Amino acid sequence: MTLNIRVIAPDRTVWDASAEEVILPSSTGQLGILTGHIPLLTALDIGVMRVRINKEWIPIVLLGGFAEVDNNKITILVNGAEEASDIDPEMAQRGLEEAAALFAEATTSKAKIEATQNIRKARARLQAIAVTAA
Repeated sequence: MTLNIRVIAPDRTVWDASAEEVILPSSTGQLGILTGHIPLLTALDIGVMRVRINKEWIPIVLLGGFAEVDNNKITILVNGAEEASDIDPEMAQRGLEEAAALFAEATTSKAKIEATQNIRKARARLQAIAVTAA
């Protein structure tokens, strides 16, 4: 048996495939899903989703959202998503540096929150690249 995984962003379907296992970045930590998992609805954090297909792990950056697991189908609704193969390592590193600089310069709570979110997104992109390289 396999899991049917579908990742949907506001502008497109990012992923629609079958897999043996998926690890989600839930708001309470990493959440592993195998076939036969009980029904579940969970909030997702900014982080890397890992999908296992034929013993190979494929990383996808999720930018927050929700996941529903029911009858070996996983529907993931996200604010945004990026496949690791589409991420430029140099741009991701530069994005982290720029976000860190903005955080250091932030004087309001709103600016600090936005900078923190950008740091988390940049770190997730770098983590996805590292999974691909491993």
